[in-house]
Amino acid sequence: MLDRKNISCLIIDDEAIAREIIATHLSKINNITIIASCSNAMEAFNVINSHNIELIFLDINMPEISGISFAKSINKNVKIIFTTAYRDYAVDGFELQAVDYLLKPISFERLLKAVNTYFEVYRNPKLNVSQQAESTNFMFVRSERRMIKIDFEAIVYIESYSDYIKIHLATETVTTREKISAIEVKLPKHQFIRIHRSYIIAIPQISSFTNEYITIKDKALPISRSYKKDVLNILEQY
Repeated sequence: MLDRKNISCLIIDDEAIAREIIATHLSKINNITIIASCSNAMEAFNVINSHNIELIFLDINMPEISGISFAKSINKNVKIIFTTAYRDYAVDGFELQAVDYLLKPISFERLLKAVNTYFEVYRNPKLNVSQQAESTNFMFVRSERRMIKIDFEAIVYIESYSDYIKIHLATETVTTREKISAIEVKLPKHQFIRIHRSYIIAIPQISSFTNEYITIKDKALPISRSYKKDVLNILEQY
């Protein structure tokens, strides 16, 4: 069951009408307590220092301190729903692991969806990152300043090169600056398996395997000694 007890929220936007619209929407949703509504980041810092804020509705394009800079400076346990009139900041929003990214004008239905996402993902103690992967069929990765949607079924295998990885798909290869261990936790465990410190493979893509190698699309990928026992145990179940 989701944890629907009251959450303490903060609204930050330099436009009064924008703050009023969000506050009006939130007043229609149960379990939401608006602690304050601030017109700039400095006001918001004072509120955060004196209250236990759990969720912030944050504008991005603000004077002096932008919403992006503000988000980078606060405790990462405080979750953020970005509210902005500009699509160009979506990549920054994803990188900061925002709960959601709302484009103005914001409808009640769209804001309600964002709040429900917060409850489902961040207030459910039984739902971790790998379990979230099991319940969806894609992920987003950053490549060349864009967030690219990667369908799990399209992944053939993933290859690590120190501080970046190549995601080999059926029709293309996507390169992203990420650790392979960070990508591994996003993948559904029933569909992928780590066979080497440098390789994760899609189980449905396997053509054949031995005790030493797994063949995928005529490419032989090595099974390292440290992963061999677990890999063979899993594959022998199929």
